[in-house]
Amino acid sequence: MKTSFILVLLAIAAAPFPALADGDPVAGAKAFKACQACHVAAEAKNKVGPHLQDIVGRPIASIVDYKYSPAMTEFGQGKVWDEATLSEYLKAPKAVVKGTKMAYAGVKKDDDLVNIIAYLNDPAAGGQ
Repeated sequence: MKTSFILVLLAIAAAPFPALADGDPVAGAKAFKACQACHVAAEAKNKVGPHLQDIVGRPIASIVDYKYSPAMTEFGQGKVWDEATLSEYLKAPKAVVKGTKMAYAGVKKDDDLVNIIAYLNDPAAGGQ
């Protein structure tokens, strides 16, 4: 009995943790409302900030018709917006990219962050 229990615990411990994309895109669309004054996720339309359509996997600071801050351009050299980089940046934009134009202080709730990233992965699934 003890051996079975230990094997189950080891299997659970070895199981991968859910990826950030496992969030809820519908809840992410609601949380994204705080971002909508400056960003659009469902279409390639820049506002005060660059559009976020297809941002996951896109090279950082790569929208041709958007003028990024020099700090963001430098930060983005050779990098893409993957889920980990988005998560770090969205928690504290000014700490990650000193000199960014983004005025937003950051997403405070981990659930909102996971859900926003799920929404950015698939805005259509967010119902918007």
